[in-house]
Amino acid sequence: MIPVSILVLAIGAAAVAAGAWALNVYNSAPPLASLKPVQKGRSSAIYAADGSLIGFIRSDTIRQPVASGSLPTTLKEATVAIEDKNFWTHGALDYEGIGRAVVKDALAGGKPVQGASTITQQLVRNLYIQHPEQTIERKLTEAHLAEDLFEAHSRNWILTSYLNTAPYGTVEGQTAVGAEAAAQTYFSKPAKELNLTEAALIAGLPQAPSEYNPILDPKAALQRRNEVLGTMVEQGYIDQQEYLDARTHGLGLEPGDKYKVIHDPFLFDLVQQELIDKYGINTVRKGGLKAYTTIDPARQAEAESAIAESCYVCYPGGGPAAGLASVDPKTGAIVALASTKGEPGEEQFNYAWQAHRQPGSSFKTYVLTTAIKQGIDPYTTYYNGTSPMTLEIPGGGSWTVNNDEPGGGVMALSEATWNSINVVFAQLDLDVTPEAVTETAHQMGIEANLQSLPAEAIGGLAEGVTPLEMADAYATLANGGIHHDPTAISRVEFPDGKVDNIDNGEGDRVLTPGQAWEVTRLLEGVITMGTGAGYTSIGCTSEAGKTGTSEEESDAWFVGFTPKYSTAVWVGHPQSRESTGFGGPTAGPIWQNYMSAAAEGECPEFEVPSSLPELSALSTDHTRASSESGTGEEEEFEESEEETGESTQQEKEEKAEAGEGETAEPEPEPTQENTPAPPPSTPPAVGGGISPG
Repeated sequence: MIPVSILVLAIGAAAVAAGAWALNVYNSAPPLASLKPVQKGRSSAIYAADGSLIGFIRSDTIRQPVASGSLPTTLKEATVAIEDKNFWTHGALDYEGIGRAVVKDALAGGKPVQGASTITQQLVRNLYIQHPEQTIERKLTEAHLAEDLFEAHSRNWILTSYLNTAPYGTVEGQTAVGAEAAAQTYFSKPAKELNLTEAALIAGLPQAPSEYNPILDPKAALQRRNEVLGTMVEQGYIDQQEYLDARTHGLGLEPGDKYKVIHDPFLFDLVQQELIDKYGINTVRKGGLKAYTTIDPARQAEAESAIAESCYVCYPGGGPAAGLASVDPKTGAIVALASTKGEPGEEQFNYAWQAHRQPGSSFKTYVLTTAIKQGIDPYTTYYNGTSPMTLEIPGGGSWTVNNDEPGGGVMALSEATWNSINVVFAQLDLDVTPEAVTETAHQMGIEANLQSLPAEAIGGLAEGVTPLEMADAYATLANGGIHHDPTAISRVEFPDGKVDNIDNGEGDRVLTPGQAWEVTRLLEGVITMGTGAGYTSIGCTSEAGKTGTSEEESDAWFVGFTPKYSTAVWVGHPQSRESTGFGGPTAGPIWQNYMSAAAEGECPEFEVPSSLPELSALSTDHTRASSESGTGEEEEFEESEEETGESTQQEKEEKAEAGEGETAEPEPEPTQENTPAPPPSTPPAVGGGISPG
């Protein structure tokens, strides 16, 4: 008896010690309120301005939590039946279940054959235990936290939360977390539309998502589903006939692509990158953001239609392509990004915001703006526009600049702007300094890496610019000198209800209202009597812009604006430097088509500032006296114009009043240019688009 007594006492002491240890571990669990739930993440989505889904942002985890009302009763019953049949009667812990599990595990020689975790315990594990280990300490801590959770929430809240956090299997590298993601993944439908057999299949997955994955092992999944149906009939959730009928059904899988399909890849990529830049990649991929784009479906359709209808030189299979970017000057909101289809290998390429191309003479606007900033009066400052002209470069070296024809004579900077005279702008750039032009261009919105070289004044950039950059930079003029960074996002909604409205703030004032007005007033002349005349006017009095043609006519541009929109159009050969055409007749009609539709019959006026800058004639080694204009060399040039059938300035103005124009578009590079013949009073018919010459 003594050895037996000693053994009993030892066992009792051990039991007491074990109990004391277990109680100590249980009580040492941290308060539930002090813990932050493990971030299961939820899928972020991008929507168009009208609320239509563009696509979900790719992540390792797909998850869309839904309210209790969006989870069908059948799914809740199936889950309770297979996971925790006494869920509605016991508390946080199922002591009866624990007892059964202990007995079965003991009969199996200590091997765990039956779990006893309740749905509440599983939810605690999903929410608060990041790396659960099969230890007694973890079980005791989990039990304490489950009790706290049960006291804080209703059973319905606990079941709903469980159904939104349980893992339901991995398909093609993406794990479906929550019943909504599972329903879309396996049946291409929301959870609320699941029928009995579909709900039973999904309810059986969390215990072993990989083992029962219906995509990977349909046979095991079918057996598991029927097991769930069996528990449902045993517990009275369905009757015998429903059970027998359901067992005869196959899995009925219809794998979904809701989380994979992207309806507008170009726009999607732009918005996704902007979100990542603003909020960070983890928040974007797992933060459950709902981002709404600024792209206006109506404006986008009009832009796409304009390219399709008015790009007279575009054709698939190696022909010129086109891109159009349009922004709201007041906010920087991108309202349209249209592009022709990319060449083979560039299908996922959008020329409106990804194509870096030479801007040609459309870059002269930044030289002109710099001159206005420095107080130079474009109407009383004269240069000799005779071509070719060799200029001395500060620091050594020379630069020979060409117009389209020899001659040119002395002219005001305003006239040189309307007719886009290379030689004049080359001299102006040297006078205002290339460094100052670089500063102005960057302030207005150009992001390209400029090198402050004189050739940049007429479009000779080492790195090209995108239509979006140009539209955004010109928008600074349309907005009275205030620049906004372009944005494709109007607002972002967070899961906690916070809404981040992207209004881009007040913007950065980079020009005075008067400076912006003076530049705008000059660029209006490009449309009425300059290189854009006859191709670009939309019938409003407040419309301004600039043509651009790169070397050998390989890139054609028109960038222009009204108070409502700033829009840039590029046309060119994507993979070569083949001839495309001059900016006015080639890109101008696309701009005109789009802006006419976007105006919707409204023609607001540019706001006249309360004060204008004090401007005066510039006097340098390059400038000429106004008295030299119209005499001598100029007369010789006028005779040359008459011989070649070209118009004098007076004739241009008369044609502008009659609805006609002239398209002499100089090349942006310091190389030989070609002058097209005068354009017709209306845009050319389909199949044309480039005047001869």
